[in-house]
Amino acid sequence: MSGIETIVVDGLALAKEIRAELAVAVAAHVASGRRPPKLAVVLVGEDPASASYIKGKRRACQSVGMESVECNLPASASQAEILGSVESLNADPGVDGILVQLPLPDGIDANLVTGAVRPDKDVDGLSPENAGRLLLGRPCLTACTPLGILEILDRHEIPLEGAEAVVLGRSNIVGKPVSLLLQQRNASVTMCHSRTRDLAAHCREADVLVAAVGVPRLVKADWVKPGAAVIDVGVSVVDGVLTGDVDTESLRGIARIVTPHRRGVGPMTITMLLRNTLQAYEAHLAE
Repeated sequence: MSGIETIVVDGLALAKEIRAELAVAVAAHVASGRRPPKLAVVLVGEDPASASYIKGKRRACQSVGMESVECNLPASASQAEILGSVESLNADPGVDGILVQLPLPDGIDANLVTGAVRPDKDVDGLSPENAGRLLLGRPCLTACTPLGILEILDRHEIPLEGAEAVVLGRSNIVGKPVSLLLQQRNASVTMCHSRTRDLAAHCREADVLVAAVGVPRLVKADWVKPGAAVIDVGVSVVDGVLTGDVDTESLRGIARIVTPHRRGVGPMTITMLLRNTLQAYEAHLAE
């Protein structure tokens, strides 16, 4: 089917719009005499990609008037040392949000470390308590990429109540939480994965399709229902080139909106990290 005007989402422009809103909120707090919100990042080792991500997060904080601090540990740091750094940040009343940069070196239990972050400072939304509160539909800090996905759908006025939503992937940081967020908005959600039979048939039923499996260009035109909203979260490297889970170009004239693998969900993820930090900060002010 052709004739549908497909919007290729500019996630970077949307992220800048939301960051401007966050900057106004932060400035209002500072103007009233309060300290600015502060995000702390725990970085273990010298992984170049992680260092680049941290640099981006530092710039993002600066762009909205937030403070950021980094706790850098050598790759040789023991699990006890890493946990000690997390506990120190937990106890610091001047720190509102804590993020443990993943991956951690081999031999370190990432679940144990991320789970040690105080739930009210867990701006990555990875702690068991926040995951449980999300499952129960209670207020909590939620994983940033799923929040970014919902924000994209809302800003493009994609109706979710009563919609058929299909989520490809069941990870703890994207697939599971975004499925719960969509259910909370009264969508009927099907979660698919590597063992799902006839994956394409499920996808063709979706009004909202979220692809987060890391399989290059898995979702093609004949998998997509005309007028569907398609969100590409996957990142793979093919012949040295970053590639998403969705064959974006083939969806033009079919999908209502589609996010590209560059300037799509990525900028929104960091922006939701900033929003979570502001949320944590305001909750601490109210204590």
